[in-house]
Amino acid sequence: MELLVDCIIEDERWAAIGLAELAERSAQATLRHLGLPIQGFTLCLTGCDDGRIAVLNADFRGKPQPTNVLSWPSEERAADTPGEMPETPEPGSADDPEELGDIAISWDTCAREAEEAARPMDHHVTHLVVHGILHLLGFDHIEDADAELMEGHEVAILASLGMDNPY
Repeated sequence: MELLVDCIIEDERWAAIGLAELAERSAQATLRHLGLPIQGFTLCLTGCDDGRIAVLNADFRGKPQPTNVLSWPSEERAADTPGEMPETPEPGSADDPEELGDIAISWDTCAREAEEAARPMDHHVTHLVVHGILHLLGFDHIEDADAELMEGHEVAILASLGMDNPY
């Protein structure tokens, strides 16, 4: 079976928690939860550090500081009305899967947040990967109705993976 997630490790600390496997499991759970097949889609996840993600955050969002996770959808999929489900992408073929987009995640910020929240690092990272994938699929949290919808999906997906509600 083709992997859904192309994982690029820029910071070797990510190997300690098995980021590639964690991301694959998270992506499959997210797509299954939304009723999408796990074949026919692909995305790229880069595991980096605060220095790299701060540069990306400055370049793409004009915010020159580190953050936990960033995402770049391959196309706009958001719903027209706050609180409604985004447009569901169509899967591609095995030879030409539908590209969902790219995610970057920072070890330093994730480790600090996990420690502050007294959560296992792998649980926190799983939550952030699911969060990033939902962004690739058109979910957002700017409007309250959208945040409620997105967080509800996050909680359900994490529960399907045996993890507690992060909120």
